[in-house]
Amino acid sequence: MQSTTTTIHPPLLAPSLRRRMACWLYESLLLFGVVFVGGLVLGAAGVLFGAPLAPRALQAMLFVVLGMYFAWFWSKGQTLAMKTWHIQVVDKHGRPLTRIRALARYALAWLWLLPPLAVVTPFHLPMAEVAVLTLGWIAVWAVLSRFHPQRQFLHDVLAGTRLIHANAHGNTQPN
Repeated sequence: MQSTTTTIHPPLLAPSLRRRMACWLYESLLLFGVVFVGGLVLGAAGVLFGAPLAPRALQAMLFVVLGMYFAWFWSKGQTLAMKTWHIQVVDKHGRPLTRIRALARYALAWLWLLPPLAVVTPFHLPMAEVAVLTLGWIAVWAVLSRFHPQRQFLHDVLAGTRLIHANAHGNTQPN
């Protein structure tokens, strides 16, 4: 008689919203260093070549630097903040991200900030109102994940990615 064994894999569950937002906050603190070093290098290069970058060009270059940072780490599974909070990013089938998918996730993750920032220029809002509007949008964006069956953020759903629990060794959930 032939015996067949089936392995039941646990679902790829999203970490709690509280943990994901704590990771998001920690990531933003770490990004301060990435932006600082990137701005320092780009600014120094501009001075060395006698043509400092215009503010918009510097912003565009920092956008690219951040994209490279996230694409690199997400294709490896985790950023430093994600390792700290035991969160991993995978594709919708639980596999590691390709760099292209990581870049798509990066572009779509800007939905966290672009809508509130889009109203800043035409309405010339004071910084306090911009902060309230931005934090309110972030809260709405985060809470919307509660309505998704796997509790994923909208940009992850659109990018075909998902955040899952990772054990202390950086691997996905046990099989």
